[in-house]
Amino acid sequence: MRMDPTPSTPPDRDEAYLRLLAEHERAIATYVYSLVNSTADAADILQECKLSMWRMFDRFEPGTDFRAWGRKIAIHQILNFRRAAKRRPDSPVDREFIEAVAAEIDRRSDHLDRKADVLRSCLRKLPADHRAIVVWRYYDECEIPEIATRSQRTEEAVYRLLSRIRRTLNDCIRRQLNAPATP
Repeated sequence: MRMDPTPSTPPDRDEAYLRLLAEHERAIATYVYSLVNSTADAADILQECKLSMWRMFDRFEPGTDFRAWGRKIAIHQILNFRRAAKRRPDSPVDREFIEAVAAEIDRRSDHLDRKADVLRSCLRKLPADHRAIVVWRYYDECEIPEIATRSQRTEEAVYRLLSRIRRTLNDCIRRQLNAPATP
């Protein structure tokens, strides 16, 4: 989506919107697709959502949660779509249901975002060689024999080490999630 700057839309505004959209587009799309039965309808709604976000970007407060802002706009687009489609016999889902599902997705998404942040923090605390094992296994999707070769360990030692690393990460995550929030 190319947006040419006009006198009323300075280039830095365009760039700020495009950067934020690029960062959060997948999460907003997942949100829309999870609330709409038809893939084609979800694609149309998502396009309208992005256009609405662009039109209303002047109202977005920099430094606030762009993803949450985008979700609010998306839920309004979905509800508008449902109102327009209400005459169709294949539209049994009502507004309260969509809003309830959207609220649950928001709640879970926020919790998962927090867990992902905590996991990143806990991973940074691991020794470098342990982080390498995690990267090889879960990001590079290496099999245990390959990790054993790379790390010059036996396969059994890799299995034990992965078990200890997972336990360490789980404990770290649990501690940080249960710690009182700092102001």
